[in-house]
Amino acid sequence: MSDHGSLAARSQKFGAAEGDQGIVRCDACPVLCRIRPGRSGACSRYANDNGQLIRTDPAVTLARAVESGGPVVAFAEGGWDGQLLDPSRAFVTGIGAGTTYPDYKPAPFIVGAQHAGMDTVTIVTEGIFSYCGVKVKIDTDRHLGAEAAAVRANGEQVGHVTTAEYGSQMLSLGGVRHLTGGSKREGTTTCDTLLKLCAGDAVELTIDGGHAVRVQAGQAPVVDGKPEVRMRVGCGSATIGIFAQQWLGQVDEVIVVDDHITGLLSEHQAGKVLGMKPTGIRLRGRRSTPGRYFQVANPGLGWGGTDISDPLAIIESIDPKIAWPGLRLLLTSTTGEDALWCVLDASLKPVPAEMPPGVAKVVERIGENCEPSLCSVIFMAGAGGSLRAGVTENPVLLTRSVASGETRVTMGGAPVYLWPGGGITVMADVLRLPKNAFGYVPTPALVAPIEFTLPRALYERLGGHMSEIVPVQDLLRDLGPSLRVEDWQAGNPWPFPG
Repeated sequence: MSDHGSLAARSQKFGAAEGDQGIVRCDACPVLCRIRPGRSGACSRYANDNGQLIRTDPAVTLARAVESGGPVVAFAEGGWDGQLLDPSRAFVTGIGAGTTYPDYKPAPFIVGAQHAGMDTVTIVTEGIFSYCGVKVKIDTDRHLGAEAAAVRANGEQVGHVTTAEYGSQMLSLGGVRHLTGGSKREGTTTCDTLLKLCAGDAVELTIDGGHAVRVQAGQAPVVDGKPEVRMRVGCGSATIGIFAQQWLGQVDEVIVVDDHITGLLSEHQAGKVLGMKPTGIRLRGRRSTPGRYFQVANPGLGWGGTDISDPLAIIESIDPKIAWPGLRLLLTSTTGEDALWCVLDASLKPVPAEMPPGVAKVVERIGENCEPSLCSVIFMAGAGGSLRAGVTENPVLLTRSVASGETRVTMGGAPVYLWPGGGITVMADVLRLPKNAFGYVPTPALVAPIEFTLPRALYERLGGHMSEIVPVQDLLRDLGPSLRVEDWQAGNPWPFPG
């Protein structure tokens, strides 16, 4: 059996002694830091401990409880002794494992285990990702900036605004062009921004020609200093369709203001089906299908993601041949946060009035049906040569195995979405990874855990590094005090059979 899993072997896999001063050269990344005794390298992830290069952070193993909500492992005073964790419930992650740079090295940990009667292998490493970034979903109707507008952190461009989705604004941050294709400051700022977002920390961003936004995974976005509260229930047309029946008999007309599709109830198909009569109210903008209007105002931070604060401004005309005095008109946003009740006077002018309780209840229900505004941060990266060569001597076989679903890919134990097509391009929700799962190297690039789990027989057919396989129980014992054990996230699928 290889001694690959022992701490001594783990330290010796990286670094080389230089000179008589105990300096160690770290070759865990292309920077090749020369580290003096008692000091750490530029990334703070590796240090010189009496002439040996060591990983400063503990390796992380996730343990699944026997029963839901049950204790995972008992901790004795002074640390874990390595004997209390059942290997069959343990998953060794790439967090703290180290890297495979340069490419010819096998992965730091290649772990053998048996699950549900099947011999499995999990190849564990921390990948150096120059080709990586995050996709940020911001639940808000507010207009943050034009599509393709530059997104900046501390004045440096770190990404751009991308296509808006239903009820959310989207940003694409990072990528190899910002990490390595611009100035040194742009690269380091991009790397720092990505690292903070992946750690679940807050980041202040500005958008050229747009607004400032504070982004933090799992938290409400803050736009120009104002926290967002609600994600819209739907566009203006959808809101009409959802609540038309509840407005029947209480209103004569409803306008739901929306930057994308503003709805007009009496003209909308929902109003027609309910037998509502025309009101003669015509909206600004471009009329699409009946009761649906585009471009009623410019994008902004006002009603429904428009730039207006007075919703009556979107009324182009009121036909005196159709409208009547006393006509009851409700104007509302797609979140119900803004609403105005009007009654037409003798000259057919909308006059604000106190909203009837029944109508107010429906507006409240719009808000009730809006989900909380949150920021989602999805890490996206491509697994290149170093990772694949660390798994097998013939990397294309690994790529094909991953694409076919025979080999399962996880990041810190979290499930990933695998993009179809060539290569191994994955996305993972940063909130499903353990805390502090990400690091960096000053090339600059992000460092992220990645694991490949597959049957042992398949690993051999792929040309895997069979001599490097270490039984999981031996690895857990050898890591000892340098191992951190955390609970398995209940929402993440167990990567082994059974």
